[in-house]
Amino acid sequence: MSRISTSVSLPRLDATATAYVFRRSAVSPVVSSSLCSKRRKIFAMAAVEATGSMVSADSLVVKLPSHPTYDLKAVVALALAEDAGDRGDVTSLAILPSEMEVEAHFIAKEDGVIAGIALAEMIFDQVDPSLKVEWSVRDGNYINKGMQFGKVCGCAHNIVVAERVVLNFMQRMSGIATFTKVMADAAYPACILETRKTAPGLRLVDKWAVLIGGGKNHRMGLFDMVMIKDNHVSIAGGVANALKSVDSFLEKKNLKMPVEVETRTMEEVKEVLNYASQTRCSLTRIMLDNMVIPLPNGDVDVTMLKEAVEMIDGRFETEASGNVSLETVKKIGETGVTYISSGALTHSVKALDISLKIDTDLALHVARRTNRA
Repeated sequence: MSRISTSVSLPRLDATATAYVFRRSAVSPVVSSSLCSKRRKIFAMAAVEATGSMVSADSLVVKLPSHPTYDLKAVVALALAEDAGDRGDVTSLAILPSEMEVEAHFIAKEDGVIAGIALAEMIFDQVDPSLKVEWSVRDGNYINKGMQFGKVCGCAHNIVVAERVVLNFMQRMSGIATFTKVMADAAYPACILETRKTAPGLRLVDKWAVLIGGGKNHRMGLFDMVMIKDNHVSIAGGVANALKSVDSFLEKKNLKMPVEVETRTMEEVKEVLNYASQTRCSLTRIMLDNMVIPLPNGDVDVTMLKEAVEMIDGRFETEASGNVSLETVKKIGETGVTYISSGALTHSVKALDISLKIDTDLALHVARRTNRA
């Protein structure tokens, strides 16, 4: 699968021209020594009660995908707990004065689409609600190499503790959003979709990043869409038999949900259309799998895919899958297919390089006052 180049050309965003700043916390960034020290114990807990996502409404530009059982706060708590272990940040405990207050800046080390701002606020809030976070961009905006696009002020120890977890999420999400943006633009007028090939435990986070990058979500999991794949077809004895079983199941359970069937040949497409013409069918989308044929010169032949789309003739949504890359997606999108799905959006993502740097001059000034410099 092709990966996006770090040198991909993106529109430049002038940081000085940004007209908005988002503030997460109304609490003063200056906290007492005792409060700062108390906050240290929060992230060392092995378990944190998880109820709801607690994502700031002010920073939630792109809505979090819906999932009946996924608990984003619990995912954040686990990420913090695996870092803290049973002792917390022993290095910071040894070096940083408990009362030290600092300002740290988010800096882009390459061009890309920023994603994960809302999640970063949630992480900072879970570590220390008194931290003050400000941004000059929103999720989905372009950032350019060298651009300072946000800052966090407050207890030095707690900022350092949150730093790696925040960056891990933001770098992954921004990498996904950046690649998705390029793929979505190339695929137009078709819509680009991710798949279930996401990092274990990060399904919602990865799919959220796709939305931020301008893509659309495929099914969240096994529960929200009937997806008849090749193994189902083989066991059922053909696509028509598989569709018949699904129709019977949905009627019996009184369920209404999208139904997609995977087809691998023109004969299977014809079989699906023939079945649908003879009965009231729950089918909503036909996947056209591996109908994009790679050529020796690196190009692709989309003749079969185009013929299948024309045969379906708008009766159902269509989805192209297989041999989708940055080099081929434009040609696939020109066939008239409704959707193009690509596992590469999430399964082989290149993280966007972002750093969080403490204002050294301010930190040294505080350290000298406490005789720790």
